[in-house]
Amino acid sequence: MSRVESADGADGAQREVRRGRYAVAAVFAVHGAVTGSFATRVPWIQDHAGVSAGLLGFALAFTAFGAACAMPLAGWISHRFGSRSALRGLLAMWTMSLVLPSLAPNMITLCLAMFVYGASAGMSDVAMNALGVEVERRIDKSIMSGLHGMWSVGALTGSAAGTLAAHLGADARLHHALAAVTLTLLGAVACSWVLDLKPAEDEEPPPRFTLPPRSALLIGAIGFCAVFAEGASLDWSAVYLRDRLETSAGLAAACTTGFMLTMAVARLVGDAAVNRFGAVRAVRGGGVLAVLGGVLVVIGGYPAVAMAGFALLGLGIAIVVPLCFAAAGHAGPNPSQAIAGVATITYTSGLIAPSLIGGVAQATSLMVSFIVVTVLASGLVVFAGVLRPGKRDRQRISRPAAAVPDPRP
Repeated sequence: MSRVESADGADGAQREVRRGRYAVAAVFAVHGAVTGSFATRVPWIQDHAGVSAGLLGFALAFTAFGAACAMPLAGWISHRFGSRSALRGLLAMWTMSLVLPSLAPNMITLCLAMFVYGASAGMSDVAMNALGVEVERRIDKSIMSGLHGMWSVGALTGSAAGTLAAHLGADARLHHALAAVTLTLLGAVACSWVLDLKPAEDEEPPPRFTLPPRSALLIGAIGFCAVFAEGASLDWSAVYLRDRLETSAGLAAACTTGFMLTMAVARLVGDAAVNRFGAVRAVRGGGVLAVLGGVLVVIGGYPAVAMAGFALLGLGIAIVVPLCFAAAGHAGPNPSQAIAGVATITYTSGLIAPSLIGGVAQATSLMVSFIVVTVLASGLVVFAGVLRPGKRDRQRISRPAAAVPDPRP
């Protein structure tokens, strides 16, 4: 092969990886937009279904149950259909499931809707994170925080639209139907350009269900603390301001938007921060901010103070989940299995958080619920050391820079 042909092949591979990087970033944004659209309309959904805070928390627990049941299937589906086709189908399931909770007229149908919502969310989440880690592996540079920053940008966009809809008093059924159709179309376009990974002909398919490796359990523990705070804040910040501080529906929804704004900003700059200070120091610093934010939420008797607390929570926990997925993908002998294990732990944490917050609120108060969130946020400071690069990571980092071409222009 001539040098010209070799250079052309390398350039083609670089273009493919670069295109795949931008495409998976768009997928992250679409996925986040669904979450943002849902979170800001939780008070409307609660009123429409006619459930109390405790029953709402119980219904939200079915989201976690659906995700826990379905996420282990994501690796098998990707192996069976290829990464591109699998992600296209799973993402479409997730975007269309947005309409289900707002259609639920009672407790039973709300539980069923949340189960489907959680199952589709979990499977698409595992698939897109696996592709993100593969892109990061090929360019040998940290990008996962930026990808999750795009998820936050999408969540912020969906939240902003939801805030406007709540302020105008729009019916959430119409709002979510329009959002679902739009996001499904955008997701289909983005998935057309992601990396299309195919298994080798002699490669054994992964089991449909498998226990996560030990490395995933250790990494998932630190992710659990962050995602619990994130899930609680996303689904209960608006309810907290409306019920405890007696704000308007529009201002309550704006609190959720502010929370996601700080997460988006922190994640978009997170790769540079991690490269400069290291994962452990970055997470510990974020943990301090998250604890401070939780304290402000608990003691703040004014909407502005509580909103500042939620903003600090978002800033402090923002980079933890991306670092958990990156650490899992680079550490274990089976990256897909490790990613699925960490995703199951962290994602389930975020999905059970709203239900636990509702249960504690029913038994005590929402203020006590966020004391629990603050205590768990302190775990970021204590357990950040599990994200310290292991042997596999150090070997990868120590390779010469020329070993993996940089696809960025």
